[in-house]
Amino acid sequence: MPSPLFEKIALVGIGLIGSSLARVIRRENLAGHIAISTRSAATLARAEELGLGDSYSTDARDAVRDADLVIVSVPVGSSGAVAEDIAPSLRKGCILTDVGSTKASVIAQMQPFVPEGVHFIPGHPLAGTEKSGPDAGFADLFTNRWCIFTPLPDTDAEALEKLSEFWRRCGSNIDTMDATHHDMTLAIVSHLPHIIAYNIVGTADDLETVTKSEVIKYSASGFRDFTRLAASDPTMWRDVCLHNKDAILEMLSRFSEDLASLQRAIRWGDGDKLFDIFTRTRAIRRSIVEAGQDTDAPDFGRQAAERK
Repeated sequence: MPSPLFEKIALVGIGLIGSSLARVIRRENLAGHIAISTRSAATLARAEELGLGDSYSTDARDAVRDADLVIVSVPVGSSGAVAEDIAPSLRKGCILTDVGSTKASVIAQMQPFVPEGVHFIPGHPLAGTEKSGPDAGFADLFTNRWCIFTPLPDTDAEALEKLSEFWRRCGSNIDTMDATHHDMTLAIVSHLPHIIAYNIVGTADDLETVTKSEVIKYSASGFRDFTRLAASDPTMWRDVCLHNKDAILEMLSRFSEDLASLQRAIRWGDGDKLFDIFTRTRAIRRSIVEAGQDTDAPDFGRQAAERK
């Protein structure tokens, strides 16, 4: 087994991403010591019961002390407060990164508190499920998924390569882009689908003519797939909406225009238009499968997953 990349890795936040990192760090021997911090004593106790780390603290400043890699895995709205809290304890030369789904906001919140000599490299692993908490994590979460970095202009090349190697050993593919471009891209591929799912599930719940029992009973007709997204962590998605507002509003506007076009095609019985839309979207699905970002197994691979 290769020698550890880092002497000490501090994980600030131990939800789905943090606990998955803890597991893969242990499996791949990426750190000599894993320090875990979260504000909730109950969550921290559960992480300790699961054996996710080597030391545990509700004080993030204690956890990050002497760490050569610090990974902040908290809702994006808390990023600035965490950075301000841990700044005095960050050692010179350490790498500070995050896993937030919005990057311009995280940079604006965290960068002012980053001490001189600390390598701040914003990051975002494009991996997740609708589950949350330390029990939700698993070591293969990042396998063949993308991790995007949005480096700052003065980012140290050696530190960026070391962090890239860390994520490669976690199973990820690496890409870099401008923070604004990242936020616009994620608004359409992640944020908008979740918002639409929350809205559809909420609409179904509100309809007085459709009882909840009927929603559950007939969910396999398509509604079920929206409920998976709509079961995601509400705190995280509240913060995403608040901290990627401009990009999300832009994509919502485009979606509304396309929806209006689809509505007109249905109203006027424009079968050719409908067939063209549905054909084009099938091609997108095939492209995703061919890129290795999903399976073409029947029923989205659910039956195989349930057997594991």
